[in-house]
Amino acid sequence: MTRFTIASFNVKNLIGADQEYYQFQKYTPEEYAWKSDWLADQLLTLDADIVGFQEIFEESALQAVIDETDARGQEANEAHVPDRSKRYRKRAIFRKLKFDGYAEAALAFAANVNDGAPGHRRPGVAILSRFGFAEPPEVLQDLDTPLDIPFQELGGVDGGSFRLSRLSRPILKARIPIEGTVVTVFNCHLKSKLGEFPKPAGAEMAPEVDLTQYDPAGRALGALRAALRRMGEAVVLRRAVLEELNQGRPVMVLGDFNDGEHAVSSEIISGETPFKNYSWMLRHDAKASNDRYTKEENEQITEAVESVRLHSAEKLFVKKSMRDMVYTTAFGGTFESIDQIYLSRHFLPEWDSSLGEMEYFSVLNDHLTDGAHPEAPYNKLASDHGQIMAHMRLKVR
Repeated sequence: MTRFTIASFNVKNLIGADQEYYQFQKYTPEEYAWKSDWLADQLLTLDADIVGFQEIFEESALQAVIDETDARGQEANEAHVPDRSKRYRKRAIFRKLKFDGYAEAALAFAANVNDGAPGHRRPGVAILSRFGFAEPPEVLQDLDTPLDIPFQELGGVDGGSFRLSRLSRPILKARIPIEGTVVTVFNCHLKSKLGEFPKPAGAEMAPEVDLTQYDPAGRALGALRAALRRMGEAVVLRRAVLEELNQGRPVMVLGDFNDGEHAVSSEIISGETPFKNYSWMLRHDAKASNDRYTKEENEQITEAVESVRLHSAEKLFVKKSMRDMVYTTAFGGTFESIDQIYLSRHFLPEWDSSLGEMEYFSVLNDHLTDGAHPEAPYNKLASDHGQIMAHMRLKVR
């Protein structure tokens, strides 16, 4: 059996000192040193074999954090792990204490094609893998074929369409070889809930951003635009996932979904939950009230749905452990999980062709403060997200 861990880590705006990433926002050298120190400690605590990072402005800044993590890990090993001369060195506790390091790990970084000048930067994503990559990772952001979503008015006339030709942030796809099993990992950071407000031609700014002239209807429309974009990006990700699943490849999707597990965008990514029994349901072409799917068709439909469905690692853990709550963000008194790890059924032990299972699920969220709290500026330097990690076990093949 092979065990490995996979984590998602939104670092919150990682960039070097004295560089303006968003308007008027940058780190002093002292703030950058504090942030890098904190990130290295968190990465050392995770000690994950595969890590998907979000909000990376500079690959060099991330590499510096990884290098510092390795240095601290080596110091910890020297202090806590017995050398070969000790008879008790093989005890399980020392395997748990040992930090394996990232010196030989592979790092893939996907820059954001929307990245701009100082003050108008846009972050990318990255994947760190101790197993390397089976092939060069792929980046999805500029779409060769735009996603066109047609609408129909309830009266039956043309209702226009929504077009998505570029994602707000890249999706990074990597095939990772783990002891003979190649797992396709997707790392994403979907559009946030911040409203989108187009700027009229010749105007200095969109009128909705002027809060002294508060426009609630315009702000609501901005939230709708953001939600449409996020769900459109979820469709793009779902299609890429289906390409892998339809070839029989095990899949893991992780990242900052900017939505909870039961949001429409998350359900688009995971796929439908099958109906309990399609034999109870009227057929799509029913000609009479008792014209329902057969038992054979029920099995066929259920398998079609289940074969391409993804499962929340958090939900699997909560079900297994009977823990009440997991959260990765806190703001304004609301605690929720918007960072997710989803697994294809290849990692469900009850499936006949299972390749393994999740044994445990970790979340590092003790650092989170409610954004309404007076001490919330701490979140500028620490991440405003919790880090999540799935502990996986693969069967011997």
